[in-house]
Amino acid sequence: MGSAKQEIGASQIFGLVAMGFGTFVVATDFVALSVALPTIEKSFSADVTTSQWIVTGYALVFGIFIVTGGRLADMFGRRRVFFIGMTTFALFSLIGGLSEDIWVILIARAIMGIGGALMWPAILGITFSLLPEDRMSLGGSLIMGAAGFGNAAGPLLGGGLSEFLSWRWVFFMNIPVALVAMIVTYLVVQSDTPEDIDERVDYPGIVTLSLGLFGLLLLLDIGADLGWFSSIILMMLAGSLVMLALFFYIERRSGMDALVPNEVMSNSKFISAAVSTLLMSSIYFAPILYLPQFMVKSLGYSPLDAGIGMLPVMATFALVSLVAGSAYDRLGAKMIVSLGALCLGVGVLMVSQTLAPANYMSLVPGMVILGAGIGIFYSSITTAGITALDPSRASLAGAIVYMFQVAGGAIGMGLNTAIVVSAPTFTIGIERAFLVDAVLALGGLIICLSLVDGPMTRETLFPWLNKKPENSGSTDD
Repeated sequence: MGSAKQEIGASQIFGLVAMGFGTFVVATDFVALSVALPTIEKSFSADVTTSQWIVTGYALVFGIFIVTGGRLADMFGRRRVFFIGMTTFALFSLIGGLSEDIWVILIARAIMGIGGALMWPAILGITFSLLPEDRMSLGGSLIMGAAGFGNAAGPLLGGGLSEFLSWRWVFFMNIPVALVAMIVTYLVVQSDTPEDIDERVDYPGIVTLSLGLFGLLLLLDIGADLGWFSSIILMMLAGSLVMLALFFYIERRSGMDALVPNEVMSNSKFISAAVSTLLMSSIYFAPILYLPQFMVKSLGYSPLDAGIGMLPVMATFALVSLVAGSAYDRLGAKMIVSLGALCLGVGVLMVSQTLAPANYMSLVPGMVILGAGIGIFYSSITTAGITALDPSRASLAGAIVYMFQVAGGAIGMGLNTAIVVSAPTFTIGIERAFLVDAVLALGGLIICLSLVDGPMTRETLFPWLNKKPENSGSTDD
């Protein structure tokens, strides 16, 4: 008979709740502002190209600095870095909400991206540090569950606040949630700031990685507009590859001071989790972006109605994330991650086949399966990636996995956008893009089955078949 799992104490529960609030702030903010963009455009008489950078600029800065944020959290204390990141995020939310100039909002959003990049890996590190060793699978479930609820609530909050109050309240709503998260964290999460810091900040690594990621993510964002083989895009690609190659050269010579130490780069279990995230994230972001647009442009929905229309995806994502931890314990990383990849592929394929004729209810089954795939895959791959490394690297591990998620999303969005804009109609373009995504999901599933660590046997899949009948107590004569 297996030993009972360790109990989680009251202070740990309150700490996990605080991390949930922090996750909710980050997840809600991103999607809520996406819905509020048309109202902001009208308020400042701005064009769509400028206003899109309210979302794109934040995502770009977040993706660039998140690995640095993870390394700093592990070096200087996750609690301290969490406070710095959350304070930065809340302060510039206030500045963005009070702004009377679109450019002030853009600058505030960029600095909020830095705050988010510090806060997110610290949240991941604190969450896993609060859990007993035999309950680690709960970490990914709790974080992605909170993120799912934030993503589900974001469009409703963004659309509702913009329609009935003001778009400014989309910024302001971050502040009270951030304050609650910081107060609870201060009261229940113990300081983990090291007394003696043996490692030094790897400034050359930070600069080269940031420049390489900036060029790569930016060209993926603007490539469809400028042309993928234009001289500017090719020059940006060459410059990004040079910076990334220089980064890997610097890291090999930096030893334990490296931004990404060799023990991380050489860990096959961690690398497989990162590669799987990269491939599957190229599928995840496209439906999240294009399904609301389809509802508005083809079904005639308002932005608020489109936000409500995304609930089958987002609510399923949140609910499934919360229960995925127990399945992770029973099935292991390989099986549960592969199941998530399969659901992602099947879901996006079903949606692609039900876009025409336009009928919302026909989309719902595919959206539910898609949401289940997101919840299963991301909660499990986050746990697999973080637990593959030493606990002292938890924030860095979470940051790198998320960086691959951002990079995969950027690649997928560039590919999907190129397909959509080249199609004769918007609906046909989405159909073609989602079919390509389904094929990519098949490739991602093969990678998960091949690389992700863990058993995949009959005993794992059907544990009840292995139970031996109870001994009746009789003995042979």
